[in-house]
Amino acid sequence: MSASFSRQVESFLSDNCPPMGIYETLYAFRDTFGSFMGTEGTHPWSQGFPLTTPLDQFGGPSLPSSVEVTPEDRFYPKAWGHPALREAIVEYYNSYYGSSITPENVMVFAGGRPGIYSVMAFLKEHVNVSIGNIEWPAYLDILEQTNTKHQIVPFTKENNFHPSNADYFNRDGLDAHACLMPVISNPQNPSGQTRSGDELRELIEIAEQPGNGILLDEAYEMFHSPSVSGIQYVRDLDNSNVFISGACTKGLQSPGIRIGWIIASKTNIETLSNYSSFGMGGVSHPSQHYAVKLLEPGRVNQARKAVEEHYTWQRERYGKAFEDMGLGVYTGNGGFYHWLELPEGMTSDELNKRLFKRGAAILCASDCDMARPHSKDIGYVTPYERFFRFSFGPLPPESFEHDIQLFKEVYDEYRLDVTGGTK
Repeated sequence: MSASFSRQVESFLSDNCPPMGIYETLYAFRDTFGSFMGTEGTHPWSQGFPLTTPLDQFGGPSLPSSVEVTPEDRFYPKAWGHPALREAIVEYYNSYYGSSITPENVMVFAGGRPGIYSVMAFLKEHVNVSIGNIEWPAYLDILEQTNTKHQIVPFTKENNFHPSNADYFNRDGLDAHACLMPVISNPQNPSGQTRSGDELRELIEIAEQPGNGILLDEAYEMFHSPSVSGIQYVRDLDNSNVFISGACTKGLQSPGIRIGWIIASKTNIETLSNYSSFGMGGVSHPSQHYAVKLLEPGRVNQARKAVEEHYTWQRERYGKAFEDMGLGVYTGNGGFYHWLELPEGMTSDELNKRLFKRGAAILCASDCDMARPHSKDIGYVTPYERFFRFSFGPLPPESFEHDIQLFKEVYDEYRLDVTGGTK
């Protein structure tokens, strides 16, 4: 006779692996609305992806519909990336930003975040990260899962959510042997604040000094006028700890192909490619071939222009609409998000619960708070409870009036409830 056991077997995997904050919003939305964000009738204002259709209004190019796959493409891929794609990435940066990188400075990953995760995972013990109080939600998960030591740089209304370069290299509390590496998204997610020109030049100059480095996440590089990259100001990449992260996800409008890259010194790229040889195994050849098509010189020139013009236009008209409603607008001049503040007495969490019922969602600023406990600590109260991120990235031009009308209806109803019926 077989015995029946009711005991619960302990999982061998870590219990400390919550989903990124954005996914918690998506799950909460599904539980309220009954279907996932992105299905027909929903409004993805919480989502961080661009339009994946041509930007016809501003002369954007078509997107490739197919790639050829040869027998060689069914071999194992090279750990560091397909030679054709590495060459295309080199050509892109050297042509547009006057850099002098070579293929040995480029490592291809299956999207931007695996590259960022890998850099963090291989930081030496004495390297400390500094990161803005408000940043892309996944950074906190990556920092925690890689056990990376990090310190928070204040983001406040007083500094316009744009700390100085020196704030990122503040060594207070660090010992004399510690190295410091800021992690910065530029243009910034979620605020759109952007470092360019002399400010970006100074940032890179400080990062190239001994004992310093930087991981500059340039996912939104093209969403600024003009496009911006720190590689333009790097003097000696091979004798630095400058890491530039890029991807096909945003400006090249192809998040689904999962192609990203890290640009760094040859020594650091060798470490990352050695890791790939056993930990990743390279990246899909068909996806890399698709990325090569996206980076064809004539096409990418057309894409850069269309992305800049389309999203500048969207940023300006959504920003004006939010200002007219009485929201605080603290958005910079990059990216495809608006960084907004609700009036006193309102919270983004409650606003989101009301939006869920109408098939819409924003991203609460608490999910972007890098100082929050990684675990669900009910004693922690974010200082950003009235702030939220609104994404106009995936919104087609023709949805503007309906999006604003829907948002305003929910916002006005909530505001009247808070004020007792007075405006």
